[in-house]
Amino acid sequence: MRERALSAGANVPVDAAAVRVEVGREAGGPDVDASALLVGADGRVRGDGDFVFYNQPRHASGAVVHQGKAEEDGVVTDRLGVEPAAVEPGVERVVLVASADGGTFGQVRGLVVRLVDVATQRELARFEPVAGPETVLIGGELYRRGGQWRFRAVGQGYASGLAGLAADFGVTVDEEGGGARQPGGAAGEEGLPAGMRERLSLRKRQVAVSLEKHGAAGMVARVVLVLDASGSMSALYARGVVADVVERMVAVAAQLDDDGTMQAWTFASNPARLPDLRVGDLPEWLQHVRVGQLAGLFGRRRRAGRLPDGQVDMKAVGVGNEEQKVIAEVREHVRRHPAGAPTLVLFFSDGGVYRNAEIERELRASVEEPVFWQFVGLGRSDYGVLQRFDELPGRRVDNVGFFSVDDISTLPDPELYDRLLSQFPRWVVAARRAGILP
Repeated sequence: MRERALSAGANVPVDAAAVRVEVGREAGGPDVDASALLVGADGRVRGDGDFVFYNQPRHASGAVVHQGKAEEDGVVTDRLGVEPAAVEPGVERVVLVASADGGTFGQVRGLVVRLVDVATQRELARFEPVAGPETVLIGGELYRRGGQWRFRAVGQGYASGLAGLAADFGVTVDEEGGGARQPGGAAGEEGLPAGMRERLSLRKRQVAVSLEKHGAAGMVARVVLVLDASGSMSALYARGVVADVVERMVAVAAQLDDDGTMQAWTFASNPARLPDLRVGDLPEWLQHVRVGQLAGLFGRRRRAGRLPDGQVDMKAVGVGNEEQKVIAEVREHVRRHPAGAPTLVLFFSDGGVYRNAEIERELRASVEEPVFWQFVGLGRSDYGVLQRFDELPGRRVDNVGFFSVDDISTLPDPELYDRLLSQFPRWVVAARRAGILP
């Protein structure tokens, strides 16, 4: 049941014990994400924990929860749940924010903000903001007035995106988290789409927290990414799992690497060097993740055409499992291009390892080199020596980490970064004691 439509600036009382804020749009066009800021009497958040969105979905008080997206009858809705009575006394307003990812709000059709009583499903208020070049806008706010909660339609947009919102409300965007340094690659982040930039900002803070937890706050390292491109990986590429992994690993490089850049390789039967991945180039760089070439490898033959600059010919890479070849190539790169910092290799594979003896020889030989190999298994498979390496004797230091997950897309960022970074700092300490690192 519909209560009333509001114009910008209008407000209505909110008596419901729990409400759902729905930010809706017609399917197609830029994606729209909903988020909330809990602000005090000074109009600013008390800390980054007062920013609730898809990667930080629950406020510590439990009063505001990001509930995720749904699509029905051609309408995509992102939802927030709010329990006004549970909002802490120091919070005066819950600011309801929408951000457009991949375009501006002028390209979004059918934008609407709805306030719904959870108990009765009654629509308490509806507001249809009007926007143009803005990528972030405040759809409305829940606020206290005379001991009662009210909802106000706002419609204030930010053509400057998240940076403008951050300046107004004190949200940390590119500041280092947990006392960590500002990464050198931060400047390039301004050109990222709003949603991607928000995710990167939060993930960098989570990386910093993980490093601090393991006694490595402020650590600097060269970060190298290696991606399995064997035939069994096809479904993970097609579903966007690998692209999501790349985006999540960019935060590690942005926090650890002195220039925020990752060197990258792909491999199957043969290794291939990918273009360096700079933070600000992430959307364009993802074309090098081989989603678009799957049909050429496993489906109908296509007529040969000229590859885009920097694009790897995946037919030359093949479909087999030859991990030892890419390990050798990365080792050679590190030898030819020494750095003043240790190297962390983030190596993603879905297993099928069978060159165990060759892989073991390469990893044993790398013990005396300034490189730590962090292998991540994508699913349940046979990881052979990669999984057993921790137990193998005869090494001065343990230079290899391994863990596997059934579905990495369901692993929360804080847990992923904890598992990625738990052994690396210990290896750095051991390698310095052994004289492997200066």
